Amino acid sequence: MGNLIGIDVGGTFTDFVLVRPDGSVAVSKATTTPNDESAGVMSGLTAIADMEGATLADLLAETELIVHGTTTADNTLIEMNGAPTGLITSEGHRDEIEFRRGWKEDIWDPRAEAPPSIARRRFRIGVPGRLDYLGNVLHPLDEDAVRGALRRFKKHGISSIAVVLLFSFVDPSWERRIAEIAAEEYPEALVSLSHEVMPAAPEFERTSTTLVNAYVGPRVAEYLSELQGALRQAGYSNQLVIMQSNGGVATADAAKARPISTLASGPVGGVIGAAKIGEHAGIRDFISVDMGGTSYDICLVKRGTPEIKSHWNWVHRFCIALPIVDVLMIGAGGGSIAEVKAGGLNVGPESAGADPGPICYGRGGTKVTVTDANLYLGYLNPDAICGGTFSLDRSGVEEALAREVADPLGLTPLEAAAGIFRLTNANMNNAIRKVSSEKGHDPRKFDLIVFGGNGAVHAPAQALDLQFQRVVVPRPAPVLSAFGLLYADVVVNMVRAYVSQASEADPDRMDALLDEMRAAADKELANANIAGSDTTYSYSAECRYPGQTFTINVPFELDGSHVTQATVDRIVESFHHLHEELHTFKTPDEPVVLAELAVRAIGETPSPDLPHIAAQRGPAEPLGIRDAYFDGEMRATMVFDGPNLGAGAHVAGPGIIEETFTTIVLQSGQAARLDEHGNWVITGN
Repeated sequence: MGNLIGIDVGGTFTDFVLVRPDGSVAVSKATTTPNDESAGVMSGLTAIADMEGATLADLLAETELIVHGTTTADNTLIEMNGAPTGLITSEGHRDEIEFRRGWKEDIWDPRAEAPPSIARRRFRIGVPGRLDYLGNVLHPLDEDAVRGALRRFKKHGISSIAVVLLFSFVDPSWERRIAEIAAEEYPEALVSLSHEVMPAAPEFERTSTTLVNAYVGPRVAEYLSELQGALRQAGYSNQLVIMQSNGGVATADAAKARPISTLASGPVGGVIGAAKIGEHAGIRDFISVDMGGTSYDICLVKRGTPEIKSHWNWVHRFCIALPIVDVLMIGAGGGSIAEVKAGGLNVGPESAGADPGPICYGRGGTKVTVTDANLYLGYLNPDAICGGTFSLDRSGVEEALAREVADPLGLTPLEAAAGIFRLTNANMNNAIRKVSSEKGHDPRKFDLIVFGGNGAVHAPAQALDLQFQRVVVPRPAPVLSAFGLLYADVVVNMVRAYVSQASEADPDRMDALLDEMRAAADKELANANIAGSDTTYSYSAECRYPGQTFTINVPFELDGSHVTQATVDRIVESFHHLHEELHTFKTPDEPVVLAELAVRAIGETPSPDLPHIAAQRGPAEPLGIRDAYFDGEMRATMVFDGPNLGAGAHVAGPGIIEETFTTIVLQSGQAARLDEHGNWVITGN
């Protein structure tokens, strides 16, 4: 096996993990380059090559696989700078996207504005032509109207077009015909067909998902093509695979064909890495938290598997009805800005980002951030950031703390910094409660697996607040998202509409749809060099009671290799059980409606073993002592050099452990022990 490289682009830093053929690991960070992520990626790869004493060409020639997590699609929606987008839909349905099921984020604010339109109304064009729900033609497609719409788009520079026709998931021939006409009338345009993006009802969700795919598609495709070209030119000849929001990876070419699959995929690598860490530590129920420079990402994992939501996913205020690992993201990171608003302290969600960044970065930042407060509190060593490759500057921090926070609130700078630390923790604790106690889970029954460059600074204090019994900080915590990418398999999700009451379901027809989806998935896996013997399949159905708006995803197993009546009966029984579990009641006398069928194909990829570290000899000796804030005052605190400690090392709090790229801040009464895989396990309260 050659080198494996994981690359995760964050809001502030881009993280790199190199796993050598002997299983040893090297990590690195580079500053994210928002205007061109590929520049930061190539710069970081060059830095890794320098660390290895090799040229970039030699490093890449010996690399078997590069797995990449990109934020291009997310940044496009955040900044709303995607392609000029138009919509062709069935006549009378061009405003479907504005209705949004009557839903908005803040139901208590009548003045809350809707999100900005991806396609302006003048560029949402309905064309005559209508199918019924069985695919029968009620009115023929008006091809002249289609040509007129395309000519209008071309005249006004609309370069990406979403096509969403009623019941195209039953018969997609009209959408395919529109794509053929577009190739004649406007070949430069990118065309997204709803039956390829999301071949199922409901209508609003399908329209929103296809529009987002069309909007982000050109930027994602351009970025991935640029990166592929740069890697080839630098000497890499193998696959570049891209993290998807469904918990798996896909080839870069597959991601370019379905760019929306990369949306909200950034935090997923970390969840996969946390699940791998938990598996080896015997932890199956945990909450993973990732605190980087910009955001705080939380995911609840039960029985070693995160929940994957299929339909009602809202990403940057837009509905995405595709499988997405259920990760809650809030604006809380090292770059989160602290300021006084309406007479009170506020932290985030606005971030100083990578440029100019916190004041202590010395790049011209003037706003006080969480990192500035942590530095002032003595938690961070200004000379040991990013493995010593990056330094922090305290000059100007105290003055800014006084000016921006302390003086307006009548506090000292130390009290202001401590307040920023506590309020940041409170914001993150509320987010943890949202994914746990608000969904009926007692967080005290879960462990906390912490990663991200800033996570271990705050997590021990959070554990005291939320009464977690155990906190795990993996040694590669600062780059765990990049590390986790290397454990992701190739995943292909296929879905087909199948609307029928369960009592009238046709097992043979269901079997044929599953065969069709497996064949399509196998084709995509073959493009990723995954052999059929390395593939596993799982099956599910979306079900509901008659009259219900939303469905429930019901996993099921085949009888042998086919759907039988017994299979359908088990789906119905499972649906009643899940409905009671989710909504506290069931009505088994009511019929059950099947809405769609889905296949999830997983192809195994090469992945590294977790490293083993040498045992600690003797007690852990401190590297030195520095003043840090504990128990309401600055105290002389022992500081330990994490990379020089071995398995079995024990550190009692209050204390500080400096690992490469992160710092662990142990509170009073806590203790940390390093296990054989390099995980710091923190207990005590």
